[in-house]
Amino acid sequence: MTIFIVVLCITLLVLLITWGKINSFLAFLIVSLVAGWLLGIPPDKIVHSIQQGIGDILGSLVTVICLGAMLGKLVAESGAAQVIARSLQKIFGEKYIQWAVMITGFIVGLPLFFDVSFVLMIPLVFSVVYQYKLPAVYIGIPMMAAISVTHGFLPPHPAPVALVSEFHGNMGITLLYGILIAIPTIVLAGPVFAASLKNIRAVPLQTFLPKYIPEDQMPGRFNSFIVSLLPVILLMLFTLLSFLDIPNSQVKAMLSFFGNPVVVMIISLLVATYTLGIRRGKTIKNITEDYGDSVKDIAMILLVIAGAGALKQVFVDSGVSNQVASGLNGLSINPLVLGWLVAAIIRVCIGSATIAGLTTASMIIPIMQQSHVNPNLMVLSVGAGSLMFSHVNDAGFWLFKEYFNITIKETFLSWSLMETIVSVMGLIGVLILQSFV
Repeated sequence: MTIFIVVLCITLLVLLITWGKINSFLAFLIVSLVAGWLLGIPPDKIVHSIQQGIGDILGSLVTVICLGAMLGKLVAESGAAQVIARSLQKIFGEKYIQWAVMITGFIVGLPLFFDVSFVLMIPLVFSVVYQYKLPAVYIGIPMMAAISVTHGFLPPHPAPVALVSEFHGNMGITLLYGILIAIPTIVLAGPVFAASLKNIRAVPLQTFLPKYIPEDQMPGRFNSFIVSLLPVILLMLFTLLSFLDIPNSQVKAMLSFFGNPVVVMIISLLVATYTLGIRRGKTIKNITEDYGDSVKDIAMILLVIAGAGALKQVFVDSGVSNQVASGLNGLSINPLVLGWLVAAIIRVCIGSATIAGLTTASMIIPIMQQSHVNPNLMVLSVGAGSLMFSHVNDAGFWLFKEYFNITIKETFLSWSLMETIVSVMGLIGVLILQSFV
């Protein structure tokens, strides 16, 4: 009966979001209340569970996600992303222009959220299309594969950060593993897959022709690359240093402090504020206004994460998580595959990668505790599953279709298949890594 209630609640969540068109945060709260009542939590305790779940998940996430949004906003507004794109375009030339677009998408996608990366990178894609007379989808898919992977696999993006917290993983190690998996995934889902899409004749709308910041108003090349990659560089550096046998406890404590994701993001943002802002003549007032706008942009993402935390806590407090885990354990499936599969099913039903990943966490945590699976690999496995087969219930599907001005069938053949390749390759990469770590 318990399993039936869980399935009923997940189905209700799907219907409220997809058929009812209800805001995702509100849908999570409604389902959390219904779940608490059906699962036998005393009425006076249900709201407490919801509040605890929201507080627990946001308490460890909100700082990193907001700081990441601020950094991304400054990278975009300053022209640093445009500098990176132009630099790589010159290095690779026409013959390897797909690789230039792909690498640019990966670098720019690290500090920026998916929608921002998409809109920011579109002018680059279309400028290449018009300059070299190449098919738009052929050039666009490598870029989309890159920013999709960063969105689903790599901190400081909201879903991976939330999953690291939920699974008690290490953000630096998750980032290292994620990059190892991301590289072959992007290559296969990007340039390799795109080679089969040359016959899709997209005609990008004139509205989306590139509008560039004047050359004399853009930051330097070195500065643009370093600032965009600084969170990744610092996280990886301090993670690698943590593996060293350092006898001095004070030194180890300092490394642990500076390797904390919150401290890394603060340092990165301070460096960006000066080098991309103050040093280039922007006032603190203008910079902080941009930071305020960036937080407004991610407010709904934070609320969705909060809603998922509420539902998870209801499942935990009712004891259903352990019962579901016991039932799923009877399937004799590798926990990493199971995490990927559950996330993939929810993703196909709901459309949101973030919701799919966070909803999966509530069901997978008890299984992880019983099987002692590597939490960093589980973050990547669930993240990969959450990208599975984007279709008509996903905003990204329509963004790609409308910007590239192609048919729904062509969007399935390009965008949807690309996302599926990313998801499957992510799982394969996780299973290969499992053999070595």
